[in-house]
Amino acid sequence: MREFIKKVKEENNIEVPKEAAPLVCKPENIEPWRVFQIMSEFADGFEALQKYGLAATFFGSARCSMGDDIYQSAEDLAGKLATRGFTIISGGSHGIMEAANKGAYEAGGQSVGMNIALPNEQTSNPYLTDFVEFDHFFSRKVMLTFASEVYIYYPGGFGTMDEFFEILTLVQTKKINPLPIVLIGKEYWQPILDLIENQFADKFKTISKEDMDLYKLFDSIDEAYEYIIENVKC
Repeated sequence: MREFIKKVKEENNIEVPKEAAPLVCKPENIEPWRVFQIMSEFADGFEALQKYGLAATFFGSARCSMGDDIYQSAEDLAGKLATRGFTIISGGSHGIMEAANKGAYEAGGQSVGMNIALPNEQTSNPYLTDFVEFDHFFSRKVMLTFASEVYIYYPGGFGTMDEFFEILTLVQTKKINPLPIVLIGKEYWQPILDLIENQFADKFKTISKEDMDLYKLFDSIDEAYEYIIENVKC
């Protein structure tokens, strides 16, 4: 696929700028190079994922540090899963992502990062055995969405919420098969799940009660690990 994209770009004399302006709102003019850049990101992402079988994707904040208990939790859970044969996939940057990759790397497992290029120069963590970089959040999210047999969410910000609700929506609408969606950290997640129950399900009825069975909440990584092992179907 990459060779095909390269050939078409060369035949049509299309060059991708090294530092392109962000795509904001609807562009006044269609820029053909953007189409090829997006195609290349999808091609690179799917090519990377094809190399791996059983996998677990970790989501969470880039802002926690190695001194935080939550960092150690993600590192330990990723290490246990890597030892069991899971490739560990993350957004490739720091915080929870780094913790998960570190756990896999130090356990001798496969540790994959799918990073996003940002204006603040978000860098990759040093614990990756494979790496793909994206300019577009949506193409990166497709890769993260279709990468794994289990999705694990630690506390995070807007990006983590976006990815959490994306997976829930895809399972709810049967665009992907049901699979374990694991939340770690009751202090963080319980108020959000209470909001979902009280506002979404009970008061406004914008979701069904059954939709709240799509995810499981844990504090203990041992319990989360056992749940994952028992429920991953591959």
